[in-house]
Amino acid sequence: MNSKERVHAALEHKVPDKVPYGEFAIDFDTAEKLLGHKTYYRNKAAILLAVWEGRYDEMAQSVTEDGLALVEKVPQQDLLSGQILPSRNQEKPRKIDDETYEYKDGRVLKYSAITNDFTVVHYPDRDYLPTDKDIENAAAGMIDRWEDYRLEPIRRLVARNGKEKAIAGPGTEVGMPLFGGMTNGLMYYLTDPGRIKAWLEAVTIGGEKLDDYNLEIGHDIVGWGTDYAYNAGPFLSPAQFREFVFPYAKRRVDAIHKRGLPVIQHACGNNWPLMDYFLEIGFDCYQSIQNSAGMDLKLLKPKYGKRLALWGGMPVEDLVSGTPDDITRDVKYAMQYGKPGGGYIFGASHSIAVGTKYDNYMRMLDEFERLREY
Repeated sequence: MNSKERVHAALEHKVPDKVPYGEFAIDFDTAEKLLGHKTYYRNKAAILLAVWEGRYDEMAQSVTEDGLALVEKVPQQDLLSGQILPSRNQEKPRKIDDETYEYKDGRVLKYSAITNDFTVVHYPDRDYLPTDKDIENAAAGMIDRWEDYRLEPIRRLVARNGKEKAIAGPGTEVGMPLFGGMTNGLMYYLTDPGRIKAWLEAVTIGGEKLDDYNLEIGHDIVGWGTDYAYNAGPFLSPAQFREFVFPYAKRRVDAIHKRGLPVIQHACGNNWPLMDYFLEIGFDCYQSIQNSAGMDLKLLKPKYGKRLALWGGMPVEDLVSGTPDDITRDVKYAMQYGKPGGGYIFGASHSIAVGTKYDNYMRMLDEFERLREY
């Protein structure tokens, strides 16, 4: 089997020749050690600074070329996740100090070394809901219509690796909108449910109109990424999830299935109360499997593994702060409970995140390679 066949066998709950391997992302610090040079690839803060400071072409070339080079550096990868470039057309915020920036509307961004990203730490006005015009544009397919140049990295990835490797790429996701940030965004589900549903309906209609545009890239899997939960449980109650997310997500999955592509849903946190809904929606694969939030492969596989492929389960916390012996134990555990009967893709519980110890990552690959054959 080649990599593509291996991944699709797992998605179809068949037993491949080997357990397939893929990552939702490999962040820049591990990528730099693999490549042997500095990179913008998955370097969130550096990418934003490059856009603001007029170094867009340099950044775009690095993201594209280094993404391709990583495929060669980690040949174990069977499932690749395509990257999309940021827009050139972004406001340059005012620099307050080396870690703080401010947009014209008063939003303040602060750099976090832990995540290597800029986070909005102050909203001057959190009272935001989509306007009638926003909803009209969403229904017309105007959201997620990327400027064409932004798709170059994934187009190149498909052109070079699409025959041999499985590639997850874009397809408009409905998700769970949180307008004005987490706190206000969740409150709107209680205070203005009609506006939330109008937006979800519009995105669902517009997403189907965008499928031709998104799927012409040539990737063979649609990959979505919405976190519906934190460590203690879902952000919305199961009843709210059923009311607000379920009907629209199912319509989008059904539309993509009609085009012959499977859908992978990335979702961190404790999703136990939502797992039956994930099945009903029709997701082909659930990615993350965050052990620290109670999503244990030992429990998930017997209950859901015959109907939902599972991808992940290698604790990212141990990759960041554990020992090589911890990694050996983790890989063995994932293989013991994820591998039997097929339907499993090995990978980190989120991604190879910023701060991952390089020796731990290489130990993970070595242990996985030793145990992956059926």
